[in-house]
Amino acid sequence: MNLEMVMQELEALGKERTKKMYISNGAQEPLFGVATGAMKPIAKKIKISQRLAEELYATGNYDAMYFAGIIADPKAMTEPDYNRWMDAAYFYMLSDFVVSVTLSESDIAQEVADKWIVSGEELRMSAGWSCYCWLLGNRLDVEFSASKISNMLDIVKNTIHDSPERTKSAMNNFLYTVGISYLPLHEKAVETAKAIGTVEVKRDKKKSSFLNAYESIQKFDKGKLGFKRKYVRC
Repeated sequence: MNLEMVMQELEALGKERTKKMYISNGAQEPLFGVATGAMKPIAKKIKISQRLAEELYATGNYDAMYFAGIIADPKAMTEPDYNRWMDAAYFYMLSDFVVSVTLSESDIAQEVADKWIVSGEELRMSAGWSCYCWLLGNRLDVEFSASKISNMLDIVKNTIHDSPERTKSAMNNFLYTVGISYLPLHEKAVETAKAIGTVEVKRDKKKSSFLNAYESIQKFDKGKLGFKRKYVRC
């Protein structure tokens, strides 16, 4: 399939209701409003195509950009490629659910995510923390430095309340993910989450959301601690 064929199929799958929902969350025109599950049949036809993924991402169409993440070849992308994708990721559904997800399946994931976390840019920071959520929830515990993750928990504890709004949300998810998926620091994650308490995330034209990682960890089935996803991408 080429770019034109994929765009035609995506447009045919668009729903006005879904489009409105995406826009309410920050998506901008152009977009069709395609449910992510509806993209799977097209993805099965294409499987992996980095060339086509790049063409789709470059359209600026939200649905095409999302689909690009599904068919991209993470290990074929370099750090400049990921930074270029981040430059075009104008809201969190792209930064945290397309770029960071794709990055998490690469060999340079931690290296790039570490730089994004300290970038001072809201969506890059959010994508960096989100990438670690995808990593910790999928890869074996031995692939991570316990001291590094411990230091990251300390950073969350000391800075989350003063961080940019989307970064707060990603940091809270990181705290929760360490608590349920990274057994070496489960107890520290619980203690850190308890010390942090409730985190307010302010949203444009919407009511604030209130996040509490401690309560979320407590609700998780203790018999499933250490939970790992089999797949990260759709």
